[in-house]
Amino acid sequence: MTSVNAAFGELAAERRIASAPLSHVSIELGHLYMEDFEAGPERLREQFGRVAPWAAAVRSGWQRRIPGGRARVSTCFLIDDYFSRFSTPAELVPMVLEAAAEHDLSIDYLARESSCAEADGVELARLVEGRLVDDPPPGTTGSRPPVKETGWLCNGSRSPRPGSVQAMGPAQRWAPPVQNAKRGHSIFVDVELWDENGGRRTWSCPFLAAVWQLLRLGMLRTEGELPLRPVPAGASWPARWDDLPPIVQLNDQAAPFSAYTTLSVLSPRFLPVELAVRTVLSQVAVDAEVLEQVRRRSDGEGVALEDEIVDRVTYVFG
Repeated sequence: MTSVNAAFGELAAERRIASAPLSHVSIELGHLYMEDFEAGPERLREQFGRVAPWAAAVRSGWQRRIPGGRARVSTCFLIDDYFSRFSTPAELVPMVLEAAAEHDLSIDYLARESSCAEADGVELARLVEGRLVDDPPPGTTGSRPPVKETGWLCNGSRSPRPGSVQAMGPAQRWAPPVQNAKRGHSIFVDVELWDENGGRRTWSCPFLAAVWQLLRLGMLRTEGELPLRPVPAGASWPARWDDLPPIVQLNDQAAPFSAYTTLSVLSPRFLPVELAVRTVLSQVAVDAEVLEQVRRRSDGEGVALEDEIVDRVTYVFG
């Protein structure tokens, strides 16, 4: 018994899980894509004008919720440099910050979407892919190939292809798709996580957005360490996106980047994407020790968290 206990202690010591600094809520003030940049500064002003009242309401709500009003609230903004490279950080970042400031919004952290695929030698998308757990519908035989082979993930069972023939059986008739955890009626979602062309994999927008949410929730580790840490902004902005750190801390006094919960204030055009994101998050197996670590800390602060990771992610669409 003694030798077994000693061995267990050594193994536990080897498996050290780094702790992420955590705010109470991370507020995403928006995304920026090519079409937004092409529309000019006015598009950004409109975005931040819609966001400002919601950000203020969320901040006020958490201040009332936390004793003494000492809520830790951080803000972030994501720029797409993965699907298209437009402008330069030197030109774009000041424009974003100025547009936010016109509505009394302060952006604490600026992130590049490409960092959700790979950054600092860490393939975050591959890391999350390795934690996907298939959710087969009840009573199925597993005939659908696993998500790691197809690149497609769903929340139920597809319609069988009309006319297909099972071995030693009659041709199948059409049947509707069925959601696994339906409430009355099904809302079936089938999400493409990546495609490959010439041996090069391109991750989908919903999958990278799921990685982004897991980063904001402080749920990712690589060999027990945090995969990315914010880097303070330099004296000037670089001319190339690759020279900009994956996550830049713009405010020296900012609350931590990661948080117990997240809120994203987005345009309604993101509704289909975020439905897909939630489908992905519902099938990611987060490290049990990381979950327990966050749970202990939230309990110590008297902050009740939802059991499911996906339920700690909230939105405002408008």
